[in-house]
Amino acid sequence: MAKAGSFSIKVNHGAKSMDMVIVGTFTPEQVQEFVQDYTTKAKSVKAEEFVLNVDSTDMDVLTQEMIPSMENSIRLYQSSGFNKLNIKIKKSAILKMQLNRILKNANFTNAEIVEI
Repeated sequence: MAKAGSFSIKVNHGAKSMDMVIVGTFTPEQVQEFVQDYTTKAKSVKAEEFVLNVDSTDMDVLTQEMIPSMENSIRLYQSSGFNKLNIKIKKSAILKMQLNRILKNANFTNAEIVEI
């Protein structure tokens, strides 16, 4: 069973990073909350000087319904202009394949998926 979704977003000016934690599966309402919070925080920094770190170690494999939302999130990250995107996931061939496909479709070249 999928875990309820939650997220946190913190700006670390010292490390020049924006650090996010993504957990579980989001409802459409949570997706909207996430986008609002992300947009506000991304606008507060010079994204080209910052790295976006996304801890997705507790994120579920994407359902078919959630793939478009994830694609939109990746496009949002890309449009923000971060220096680099690091996505940390638990070892999962399926999730890694899904994310790689989404990154490729978005032509996001400065992203890295790290399995732990």
